[in-house]
Amino acid sequence: MLQKPIYIGNDHGGYELKQSIMEHLKKRGIAYIDTGSSTREIVRYPYYAAKIAGAVSRGEADRGILICSTGIGMSILANRFKGVRASLCTDTYMAKMTRAHNDSNVLCLGGKVIGELEALDILDAWLDTEYEAGRHSISLELIGEAEEHLSQPITPQQEELFHDFNR
Repeated sequence: MLQKPIYIGNDHGGYELKQSIMEHLKKRGIAYIDTGSSTREIVRYPYYAAKIAGAVSRGEADRGILICSTGIGMSILANRFKGVRASLCTDTYMAKMTRAHNDSNVLCLGGKVIGELEALDILDAWLDTEYEAGRHSISLELIGEAEEHLSQPITPQQEELFHDFNR
């Protein structure tokens, strides 16, 4: 079970779906922190992706949800952060497998690509599937080794640089 609240971030393309997701999490009794856009006005997704990925990378959050129009941009930036395993999912099979095999800690969704009910099914599959470990641990160890050589954790001060993206 989740120990910390889930962090949620979105841009304008994910605003509508975020509302449904927050209501769904509330019904399930799952705590969340909304750090996403509170408007349908155009904003820059990298700012919100950095907030969520930074929180997960620093251990402030165990899991995050990112929503933009397609989920692609959010997942690209989120996966640049050390320790973040962001997964763009378009069906429940992907959601289950990314948790079971990859221990995904950030779910990326496309608010303009999938419908609300499908998105909630994907979310439930992602939330309810546990990491299997076993043979999959070797792959995660290799990813961790690559991260040590390729990236460093971002500090809150460095994260502030992303605030300029919201222009």
